[in-house]
Amino acid sequence: MIEKVDYNLAKSIMRDNFIGIELLNTIDEMKFKLTNDIPIIKYSIDTLIKKKDDYLLILGLDRFIDDSFVTIKNIKKIFGYNPDANEPCFYNQDWYDKEDFINIPMKNEWFLIKKEVYNDSRAVLPNKLIGKYNFPNAINCVYAFFVAWLTLNKKLWCNDFVWCNDVDHNGDRIYVGKYYDIDCVNKNGFNIHRYLNLRLCYGCID
Repeated sequence: MIEKVDYNLAKSIMRDNFIGIELLNTIDEMKFKLTNDIPIIKYSIDTLIKKKDDYLLILGLDRFIDDSFVTIKNIKKIFGYNPDANEPCFYNQDWYDKEDFINIPMKNEWFLIKKEVYNDSRAVLPNKLIGKYNFPNAINCVYAFFVAWLTLNKKLWCNDFVWCNDVDHNGDRIYVGKYYDIDCVNKNGFNIHRYLNLRLCYGCID
């Protein structure tokens, strides 16, 4: 049986880490298709209390007002990849434009997502972390990043990459984030990359 947590109670627990229907309605860049039925918050009160400082609780919505799906592909169309024109934006990459994971829609559901990476996960290969942590879907990370920036002015994972549950068509794991380049070599933008697994096509010459 799913424990139902009242909207206002969840909001009072999460406080500044709560992105509900009111805040989503304030985003001019992304106009969502809204329904009268807000999804049930499928987290216990104890879970919310435990995560209230380190996580955001976000209402995910699956469609824009024009009835198109809320996907990475469609979010990228909105924000582009030119920080000189507007921010936030994506980093200028096209390698993933034909990958399936960018067409996976956001779900109509509440989700918790951590605001900072776990320090003990830094520089650890993903296959050693996946049994310990539940990697988020790439669409949840992208959605969270843009709505948190535009509603709370919170800039998630701006100097870090986070592993995702998704893989590309070769099975290489997706990781995202690192909006700013601390070396000031690359332009600002939300990055989407893949961690290349070694296969027989990799070798060396002399």
